[in-house]
Amino acid sequence: MNTTMLKNLAGIDERMRENLSSDVPLIPLISDHLLSGGGKRIRPLLVILCARLCGYHRSDLLDLASAVEFIHTASLLHDDVVDGSALRRGRASANSVWGNEASVLVGDFLFARSFTILVRFGNPRIMEILSSATEVMAEGEVLQLANIRNPCSDIDHYLHVVRCKTAALMAAACRCGAVMGGTDSARELALECFGLDMGMAFQFVDDLLDYVGTEDEFGKARGRDLAEGKLTLPLLHALRKGAPEEREGVMSVVSRGNKTAADFQRVFSFIERYDGIGEARKVARERVENAKGHLRIFPDSAEKKELLGLADFLMERRR
Repeated sequence: MNTTMLKNLAGIDERMRENLSSDVPLIPLISDHLLSGGGKRIRPLLVILCARLCGYHRSDLLDLASAVEFIHTASLLHDDVVDGSALRRGRASANSVWGNEASVLVGDFLFARSFTILVRFGNPRIMEILSSATEVMAEGEVLQLANIRNPCSDIDHYLHVVRCKTAALMAAACRCGAVMGGTDSARELALECFGLDMGMAFQFVDDLLDYVGTEDEFGKARGRDLAEGKLTLPLLHALRKGAPEEREGVMSVVSRGNKTAADFQRVFSFIERYDGIGEARKVARERVENAKGHLRIFPDSAEKKELLGLADFLMERRR
């Protein structure tokens, strides 16, 4: 990331901490644990860059950006409880330190605080966009949970879950930036589509890193999605190419609750044999290029250049 983006990140982090004030000590303690864990702040950056691209430069953008990140952070707290995760970005997850009950309740607080911040803007469209995105995210979580270890799950279902769980909030972040800038409907739609494709690509890269990244690099154990019975893009692409008897054997592994080291190696070898990682990377790159294409409607500017760079960063990241 360039110097301007790093400066934006510092401003976002400072404003988030200001907006986390509470008389209940456990709330800022748990929130700070997660916020200080090295998150990329992609969503608040999208808010700021898209708003500035559309001509809005006021400092209250940092409040809107922090509200969007609080929604994301709340979803991470809840995700870790649902998944029973012990790690988040290479550190102990909040639920493993303070317990599931505290994590869920602080996640609820962050959702509530985000909308307290949003009310200050007095803009019904911003409230509508982010409340709708939050609802869609929750639906995505339920859809994913309902299909854990489901041998009938396919790529279409996976893409629907990704659109809900990850892409919806990125699309909303970009659209909110456009609304703040008061741009026309064509540019607002272009930025929303940019965020949607960015969100899809972000999750595709996340899913392939789960199979190729190390715990030191990625902040969680290799094959965590497989351990939880989740069918993600690298495995789904390999399953489309594998012979019927191979697919049946791999799906029997996915469907099991407790998996051995041999089970993991069997699936890793299967994905490698049918280039599931390469296929997933190709699809992610296509989404990134689609995202960049949506920005053609905008004239060249520093903000456009930064958004294009952010899109490329998604493909290069190792965490």
